[in-house]
Amino acid sequence: MKKFDVAIVGSGLAGLSVALHLAQTRKVVVVSKRALLDGASNWAQGGIAAVLDSNDSHEQHIADTLTAGAGLCDEGATRYIVEHGREAIEWLISQGVPFTPDASAELGFHLTREGGHSQRRIIHAADATGHAVQVTLEEKVRAHPNITLLEHHCAIDLITADKLGTRHGPPRCLGLYVQDVQSGKVLTIAADHTVLATGGAGKVYLYTTNPDTATGDGIAMAWRAGCRVANMEFIQFHPTCLYHPYAKSFLISEAVRGEGGLLKLPVEAGTAAGTRFMVAHDDRAELAPRDIVARAIDAEMKKRGLDYVDLDISHQAPEFLRSHFPTIYARCMELGIDITRQPIPVVPAVHFTCGGVVTDLAGSTDLPGLYAVGETAYTGLHGANRLASNSLLECLVLGRAAAKHIERQPKQQSMPLPAWDESRVTDADEEVVITNNWDELRRSMWNYVGIVRTTKRLERAQHRIRLLKEEIDEYYAHFRITRDLLELRNLVEVASLIVNSALSRRESRGLHYSRDYPATLPKALPTVLSPRRNI
Repeated sequence: MKKFDVAIVGSGLAGLSVALHLAQTRKVVVVSKRALLDGASNWAQGGIAAVLDSNDSHEQHIADTLTAGAGLCDEGATRYIVEHGREAIEWLISQGVPFTPDASAELGFHLTREGGHSQRRIIHAADATGHAVQVTLEEKVRAHPNITLLEHHCAIDLITADKLGTRHGPPRCLGLYVQDVQSGKVLTIAADHTVLATGGAGKVYLYTTNPDTATGDGIAMAWRAGCRVANMEFIQFHPTCLYHPYAKSFLISEAVRGEGGLLKLPVEAGTAAGTRFMVAHDDRAELAPRDIVARAIDAEMKKRGLDYVDLDISHQAPEFLRSHFPTIYARCMELGIDITRQPIPVVPAVHFTCGGVVTDLAGSTDLPGLYAVGETAYTGLHGANRLASNSLLECLVLGRAAAKHIERQPKQQSMPLPAWDESRVTDADEEVVITNNWDELRRSMWNYVGIVRTTKRLERAQHRIRLLKEEIDEYYAHFRITRDLLELRNLVEVASLIVNSALSRRESRGLHYSRDYPATLPKALPTVLSPRRNI
């Protein structure tokens, strides 16, 4: 057994922020199922939203967030996170993050604008903000003597007092089991406090902008430990994922539209080719919130039988495009697309999980000793649709808040925890079962629980997921665990939560659009599921 003050599962911005804020006073372990930089934070292009200019205000940022959230944002949580935005950015600057400079700006850094924002308030490092932030923090995390890194280690499940019996005291998270992916050995990690920062669940769908690590691990583990989850039906589809047979999950940043990119019909649309279509769907055109833009693209594709639409920013100066979007420019050029002269083919793809594990503004969950931060958590900030670039802001602000809360907690009495049951040592003789179920689950979610939903489709998905879950649970109970099996087990749990949440919402709001319930109800209420009620 290994003992730490704090165990952090996940190495994205949320996890690394918590680790660095705690490392001066606590012994911390960071568990990452792949390399430290393999999460979604490292892929983030656009930037971080915060009020950094005197022409902007907290009230405007809050209003933009509430509008995008379609009535479901928690105003208290939104205010808290927005009002702590500047200090979060200043902390990153103090860590050495190389944001794009702008001598004419008040803070000295360039601010861009994205869909749904009324002001330029997105601080960024060209079009690879997440990478710049993660590389900077990674260096500090690796160098800190109080931080232990367990890369290529996959969390299996949380260890809770109620699972171990009354001698371990009242309900509390005591740590977790972790598998070394390379050796297969299972470690028992005891911790006074455990932080879930595993990101979202984009891989539950066939097409996503998320990395392969986004399998909903934290949400599934917290649910199995008895924590409530909320608003899982609100899955954000990013409107513009690069459409190309050799491009996997490559996002075309929101900032491209923020800097003047126009959505047009492609050559395949015949005589309508080159026509802008967003103006017919929303007065804000290309700068409408993501849910509106994604539905508009989906509608145009289905109506005209298209595989993609065009995003055209070739009217901007070539040097402007190369300097502002170097990553996008380089990737597109690799694929034979010169964005200075040609439009970019794009399609919507799953991008962000707006719901998650219910927490307060310190990241605390229903289970004492357990915290959730970042995309894993539901704070109420994102409501029915996340405003662009609010996600990294939430990671920073709530990461710091969780660290402060943990520092105030008394030390827990250490007790030995049982080792992982190694009696299940049988190797599976049919790995194809995992591959087949993984593929069927993701296709079912894409076909039946997509941008536009119906009750019949959701019920069909629910039925398939129930059968898959039974098969996966049986497989998990009898065979040696692997990372693929653990991820599949978590994905099917999260898929069930998404579908059950969607079926319970009898209206259309934000990211959840139902043909059977197209109206929006006058009162906005979150969807809260509790494992104790077996919902």
